[in-house]
Amino acid sequence: MQKLEVFGANKLKGQIKISGSKNASLPILAATLLSNKKTYLKNLPKVKDIQTMLSLLKSLGSKVKIKKNETIIDNTKQRKKFASYGLVKTMRAGILVLGPLLAKFGSAKVSLPGGCAIGSRPVDLHLKALSKLGVKYKIDQGYVIANAPKGLKGSNIRFSRISVGATENLIIASSFAKGTTILSNCAIEPEIKDLVNFLNKMGCQIKWKSKRTIKIIGVEEVKETIYSVMFDRIEAGTYLVAAAVTEGNLKIKNVIPKVIRTEINILKKIGSKINFKKEEIHIIGNKNIKSMNIKTAPYPGFSSDMQAQIMVLLCKANKSSIVQENIFENRFMHVAELNRMGAKILTKGNKAIVKGNINFAAAELMATDLRASVSLILAALTAKGKSVINRIYHLDRGYEEIEKKLRKVGAKIRRVN
Repeated sequence: MQKLEVFGANKLKGQIKISGSKNASLPILAATLLSNKKTYLKNLPKVKDIQTMLSLLKSLGSKVKIKKNETIIDNTKQRKKFASYGLVKTMRAGILVLGPLLAKFGSAKVSLPGGCAIGSRPVDLHLKALSKLGVKYKIDQGYVIANAPKGLKGSNIRFSRISVGATENLIIASSFAKGTTILSNCAIEPEIKDLVNFLNKMGCQIKWKSKRTIKIIGVEEVKETIYSVMFDRIEAGTYLVAAAVTEGNLKIKNVIPKVIRTEINILKKIGSKINFKKEEIHIIGNKNIKSMNIKTAPYPGFSSDMQAQIMVLLCKANKSSIVQENIFENRFMHVAELNRMGAKILTKGNKAIVKGNINFAAAELMATDLRASVSLILAALTAKGKSVINRIYHLDRGYEEIEKKLRKVGAKIRRVN
């Protein structure tokens, strides 16, 4: 099994080009199932979750052709509506094919999903909301078996809590529902805005009525579309923290700074010097890192996907900080590994008390999920000596060529078998 070796204590310097967003690409790929034509997608990241979603589309009858920076999804002969456990088990976003399959065919059988082991992340919100569009469903032997005998019908749906996945599934399904659908208490992550932009480009009729309310007028078909996916804001945030924690000097390119304003503001308060222009952020790290209490929240709040990374930086702050995880349960699995490197982090419920003034020590480590694995790299970059990170398949699910990008800016990091 592959692992990463990191030889730490180098300041990172140079520029990093950010890849397309994994979390925007996955719902957009699922939404291509609405079409019975070709869709041309640009800027998809070369990461494992995207490969898995493309394999899932192929298993449903889509033809997939990958060119240099363009992926062509041909659904002219796509007829299948069974998404197997073998493909959905490794990736949470597999459930997103449920909405478009129901919209297109009126029935579907989709495995309950897998993905990172962070909390229960139930799909009940998806199913309850779909039932309001006229879907009848049962769960049998780990599969959602759903059908809409009379087709999908527009409805007024209010999510009981904000959920990115449920919002995405319902936007896609409602695009083909008869009449008008109003979705309220929606998630408003930039990736959802990207999905809406993509669907509208296909010919759907979706409008934001207010901050968290969407109006969708159902259409009967969509047209052939070319679309370029947005940048990966979590990858951008991760490299910003890499610069901050190594006292580095990095230019982060191919980004829209206002999309990650929350993370930029926090890094500034902690002590980094940041300037930005149209599609570039320039960050210079500072050895005097200030403590700060941080709470994760739905967008535009601080992203739960950045929580593990910022915790590494707070370990080097002048005083103790508190990190409160409000999105996912069981998302402090990186803490035990960071503590093995010399961190002093105490968790209690959804709070972590992070002692400052820590110098990380190199160690052999085990990745537990996607964002936890990258936090271990960040800590290892600052530790003198060789750290080894095992189970990096988690990392490959969401970061494109991370060791190559880090090597280009001066990190000593390599992949070994």
